[in-house]
Amino acid sequence: MMSDKTVPLNDREPTSVERRRWPRMSQDPLGEDEVGKAVLTSLRFETEILPPVQQFAAWREHMAILMDSRLPSNVNPEDGFVVQQAVWNLGGMLLLQQTVPAFSYERSPDAVRFSPIDHWQITVLRAGRTWTGVDGRVAQNEPGMIEIRSLGHPFSGRALATESISLIVPVDLFADGGSLPAASNNVVLGGHRAKLLIDLMSSVEANLDRFTQDDLPRIKDRLRQMVFDAVTPLVDRDDGNDQISQIGLMTRARRFISSNLASPDLTPDALARQLATSRTRLYELFETSGGVANYIRRRRLSAAHAMLADPSDTRKVAEVGLAVGFDSAANFSRAFTQQFGYSPSNIRKQSSEDYTYPDRQTGKKPKVTFESLLQTLGLF
Repeated sequence: MMSDKTVPLNDREPTSVERRRWPRMSQDPLGEDEVGKAVLTSLRFETEILPPVQQFAAWREHMAILMDSRLPSNVNPEDGFVVQQAVWNLGGMLLLQQTVPAFSYERSPDAVRFSPIDHWQITVLRAGRTWTGVDGRVAQNEPGMIEIRSLGHPFSGRALATESISLIVPVDLFADGGSLPAASNNVVLGGHRAKLLIDLMSSVEANLDRFTQDDLPRIKDRLRQMVFDAVTPLVDRDDGNDQISQIGLMTRARRFISSNLASPDLTPDALARQLATSRTRLYELFETSGGVANYIRRRRLSAAHAMLADPSDTRKVAEVGLAVGFDSAANFSRAFTQQFGYSPSNIRKQSSEDYTYPDRQTGKKPKVTFESLLQTLGLF
């Protein structure tokens, strides 16, 4: 008698037999075995290594290249001001990670007029809130949003205790796409475009210690394009004086100046001839930069600063001055000291008494500073 558990042969399911035309070959995911030398190291600023009474003064000095900082009225400098900042040079733009207590800030018209820094700053807050005013219009930034700010225009504002990541991008990096419109200044972005850019910035941040030299150009270009794609559909490209012809003219002017810094013949007249424009229009173009001659002078001094700060560059101070178009060592030294507040010979022997911070692990001071990175960003 057949058991209840026994199934007749004719009623059984046929055994599955896998038939392949080619033998199976396993394939590992691409990129997992890729080995490359990580090249990025951060420039770190931390005030907790200083006595509390010195902490805010150190922060104020550190950020003076960008803005004047002030404590809230109810805060005493003796209470301390614990800041953590890491700056990563992505080979043409900077990424800043920053945690800062509440403070207020201002970049005055005079600071803009005499500064070579006119980069774009793109900021994502992880915590806190900021309010920034430009020409009477206040932009409020908060987590989940992106703030776009031009360092080439005056601004003022205040911040609660914040944690943020920012990109600082040279103006000329957007030249191929027509530049960011002037109307992009002091705007806050939300929605899906902002989320895509935030996700990309966060992904880059998470992999900073893995990137190789070959990675950097692609990362920089991807970030640049994502910023451009996030901003330009949302602002008026014809706002104010932001005409395409003016943007193109300024881009050509900047490039010509950067390529001819060493030439003693680099003058406003030579630039006007090169651009086939009038001196009047040229002066209007550089009005917010303090004039054509001042702009050329600042670019030359910024290039000299980078040369002098480079430990591999062994040229004498006078040779560096000649290399950036100054006719004498005395004129170069005088202009350099007026621009930076210290003589060119002092760069290679930084004072141990200033607020330049030592590396926490090595105890040594960095050869590259936040100021020098900003001064020379996009210059070459």
